[in-house]
Amino acid sequence: MLRRNRNVKIVATLGPASSSYETIKDLFLAGADVFRLNMSHGTHEDIRARHEIIRDLEVEMERPICVLADLQGPKLRCGVFANDSEIIEEGQAFRFDLDDAPGDANRVQLPHPEIFAALTEGSTLLVNDGKLRLTVTEASKSHADCIVAVGGEISNRKGVNVPDVVLPLAALSDKDRKDLAFVCELGVDWIALSFVQRAEDVAEARALTKGRAAILSKIEKPAAVKAFEEILEASDGIMVARGDLGVELPVQALPPIQKSLVRKCRRVGKPVIVATQMMESMITSPVPTRAEVSDVAQAIYEGADAVMLSAESAAGDYPVEAVTTMSNVAESVESDDIYRQVIEASRTPSKQSVGEAITAAAREVAETTDVKAICCFTHSGTTASLMSREKPRVPIIALTPKPGTARRLTLTWGLHCVVTPEVERFKMAVVNAARAAKSDGFGTDDDFIVVTAGVPFNTPGSTNILRVAPVDVKQIFAGGPE
Repeated sequence: MLRRNRNVKIVATLGPASSSYETIKDLFLAGADVFRLNMSHGTHEDIRARHEIIRDLEVEMERPICVLADLQGPKLRCGVFANDSEIIEEGQAFRFDLDDAPGDANRVQLPHPEIFAALTEGSTLLVNDGKLRLTVTEASKSHADCIVAVGGEISNRKGVNVPDVVLPLAALSDKDRKDLAFVCELGVDWIALSFVQRAEDVAEARALTKGRAAILSKIEKPAAVKAFEEILEASDGIMVARGDLGVELPVQALPPIQKSLVRKCRRVGKPVIVATQMMESMITSPVPTRAEVSDVAQAIYEGADAVMLSAESAAGDYPVEAVTTMSNVAESVESDDIYRQVIEASRTPSKQSVGEAITAAAREVAETTDVKAICCFTHSGTTASLMSREKPRVPIIALTPKPGTARRLTLTWGLHCVVTPEVERFKMAVVNAARAAKSDGFGTDDDFIVVTAGVPFNTPGSTNILRVAPVDVKQIFAGGPE
């Protein structure tokens, strides 16, 4: 059985450079724990083929593998130009409108009446990933007159961002709704929701998923940062999508925002991915820059559950090398004494429920005795997530009879997920935990583990038992009935 030598998880995006069984297997062996299917690229048949490969690989590797489907979200783009592009200069007037006539140096179509409805005098429009900046001087239902603050080339169908207003747009476009229905039918484990501005956006997606997948909200809008507490409560997990966020906010604001969002996710025990441009130079280079290595390391020091590769693994020349490098960085950081100091200093004490108290106690027992692993039985995944939140020094084995729960938990920090048979008695839960710890290389017959479970069994959220047990199954049976 494959066992990682790190706690942080790696998300690898699949694409043209990583669509064969051999490459996806190589990515998994190199360290990818979660595979991202980007719904912005590729047909449904492409997505289906990659999903089938992952599930076949799961059988071969005898390990649960998590699949994340990332919805595109609404794409706001300008229209086309008669000359394909124009140069607009600082200080000049420029108009966006609903007229579909080709644009020129003075105007272009913006086929989104929702934007005009939200704009006011002084609002900012960003074009082409923020390279162009315009300030609105007058807005109506059909147009926006602007002054160019930062000029340059504007060309056909470039993206438009509106950073300082909440747009009256749903996070799910018609394409997203079709894609969501498709991937839920496929059986993906997580849905990443783009263009989230408010908690209501998450509620709409949850109603459509009907419990078939967990929902990860992408924080890529300033409005989402402002409403983060409500969005976090409504979501199952978070992705800090620094690409669009860096377009709409000053770049110097990103590091403290990232740190704050990760800390808030850790406090409530919900997984958080740090994403975008983590090792972008590896799209064309076999080695990353020193700055990229430091960026990945910083996310790991902060306690992120996962770090993500996008184009590096989907379309780059060195997808396997990118995953290998990221895994090596993670192992190096986690072996640093300062890492443990940072993680433990930023731990948020919370023992409001029996389950929280049990998981906190399990960590304390494991760290003050010679215990090799903490084994927690879970149905819904709640107990395992609470155990992960504690960030113990010893490995966590999450045991569940539900393959879907095991796959979903694979995204979460430190969890080694094992699908185990249903049990009716606590003693058999301990036996299964001991067998998993031994077979997956966490301990020998001379070692001990901590086991947490709930009685009555098979009841979500009922964790109420903690036991220190030997890995040697014979000793467990010799202890008499339970």
